[in-house]
Amino acid sequence: MPVSVTMPRLGESVTEGTVTRWLKQEGERVEADEPLLEVSTDKVDTEIPSPAAGVLTRIVVGEDETADVGSELAVIAGDGEDAGEAAPAPAQQEEAEPEPEPAALDTPSTEKPVEEEASAPQTAAPSGGSAEGTAVKMPALGESVTEGTVTRWLKQVGETIEVDEPLLEVSTDKVDTEIPSPVAGTVLEIKVAEDETADVGAELAIIGTPGSAPAAETKPEPKPEPKAEPKPEPKQEAPAQPAPQPRIESAPAPQLAPAAEAKPATPAPSQPAAPAAETVKSNGAGDAGYVTPLVRKLAAEKGVDLSSLAGTGVGGRIRKQDVLDAAEKAAAAKAAAAAPAPAATPAAAPAKAAPAKAEPSPLRGRTEKLTRIRATIARRMVESLQVSAQLTTVVEVDVTKIANLRNKAKADFQAKHGVKLTFLPFFALATVEALQQHPVVNSSIDVEAGTVTYHGSEHLGIAVDAPKGLVVPVIKEAGDLNLAGLSKRIADLADRTRNNKIGPDEIGGGTFTLTNTGSRGALFDTPIINQPQVGILGLGAVVKRPVIVNDPELGEIIAPRSMVYLALSYDHRIVDGADAARFLGTLKERLEGGHFEADLGL
Repeated sequence: MPVSVTMPRLGESVTEGTVTRWLKQEGERVEADEPLLEVSTDKVDTEIPSPAAGVLTRIVVGEDETADVGSELAVIAGDGEDAGEAAPAPAQQEEAEPEPEPAALDTPSTEKPVEEEASAPQTAAPSGGSAEGTAVKMPALGESVTEGTVTRWLKQVGETIEVDEPLLEVSTDKVDTEIPSPVAGTVLEIKVAEDETADVGAELAIIGTPGSAPAAETKPEPKPEPKAEPKPEPKQEAPAQPAPQPRIESAPAPQLAPAAEAKPATPAPSQPAAPAAETVKSNGAGDAGYVTPLVRKLAAEKGVDLSSLAGTGVGGRIRKQDVLDAAEKAAAAKAAAAAPAPAATPAAAPAKAAPAKAEPSPLRGRTEKLTRIRATIARRMVESLQVSAQLTTVVEVDVTKIANLRNKAKADFQAKHGVKLTFLPFFALATVEALQQHPVVNSSIDVEAGTVTYHGSEHLGIAVDAPKGLVVPVIKEAGDLNLAGLSKRIADLADRTRNNKIGPDEIGGGTFTLTNTGSRGALFDTPIINQPQVGILGLGAVVKRPVIVNDPELGEIIAPRSMVYLALSYDHRIVDGADAARFLGTLKERLEGGHFEADLGL
């Protein structure tokens, strides 16, 4: 029996998800638990595995479309039943007259063709069209999409095709996709040529039942009135012309000549086809490397050389995501190449300054759609400022003792625990201890219910600068972990978040958040609270500078110290300024005391 792929629940409060990318296309085989598609929610981007092995026979929700949790995304047919479910049912029931209507009800793709076939005998010979022709129509490719452009015909008039085998490629303003054949048979007529646009529901082609190739001659004759331009004569000449690349030159050749009547000369049909073939060759590896107009435009905007890409689409087709990935890699490579430039010899510095300035960001001068995660961040940050009374208190902390302990222990610590010893776990441990002493900062408020909840556990959120945007994974029960445990959890969560491997349940449920803005050199900032929490602590950069200190023997002296600013943003609806000051005072005392020798084995 076919297996339905449904939108899973990707978090406690998640009710819907957006399909960002299909990793398999209709007609392709997929194994059980093999990644099938990528889904984005308000909390996480993740891959959805296939629930069963078989053939992806139907994609219900296209890329960039949103679906509710539990709704159907696709259908997978099991071994041996992919053809039986999609093809023979309509074919057999069309041949057996007693049961054609149930087949139309069971198979939506053949319902409308049955109606058309019923009317065909009235205008054509009874033997010519009622049971042999099935219309292929432009499908709905998105909620607001009303039309699509045919970018490439994968089959030509007279060629045979199997059920669910890709028939043509269609491009819209939202997605590039392949349209599979609804039935097995022969291509009798192509009604919309390459690079032409058709409305959703419009007929694109006519497919005849297996062995009905001769009908291609009788089928077009009864219908010369509505479609006089694409006469069958040029259609049948097309397969004979394209010796080097049949699928690229054959379709444009017959259609472009009548479309552009300004070129009536005989060389005209062949001239449009040649540039099309050159475009394909310049954009990839011949037939398999064909790219749609949208992908070509995106590659030009991002400065990506399509000939250097290996496509991940069906048959090696270069997809939008391939271009985006290549652009990201190129930007990272340029950043890495530019990093060592200042370290070169002083004499070479002036000469290398010009190339560095001549490499502007590929984002300059561009307008693009907000990603789902960026739109979510924007909405939540504004909502946070609107629903709570936020202000920030900053203290300065001397972490020289921690810096000295870290220098002594970091080599052995990494060898023993497998992670680097940074300043962050020291701040995390001190924060958890301070939250236990000041539960008002580890609380949440419900104004409508008139209640405040003082949480019994410390679920510590750690803001991570991921490639797709800011993500805050949560260390659950952080109060039960020591310094080494926190170091491992922070490193693990940060790594999996940046590599899009974080689970949706690891994103929510935080009671307090740390954000390490000092990792990029910032002294301090005023972070925005992650609702429904009431506090977030911003960690500034640890900077060594001269400070006046009180020496027991020498009195006040100036000495180099490792200093850091800690900025606490809090919700004044429940946390008073005195509460914030007490919390920061406890945190400052713990960090400046620097008593972490036991945690480090010193």
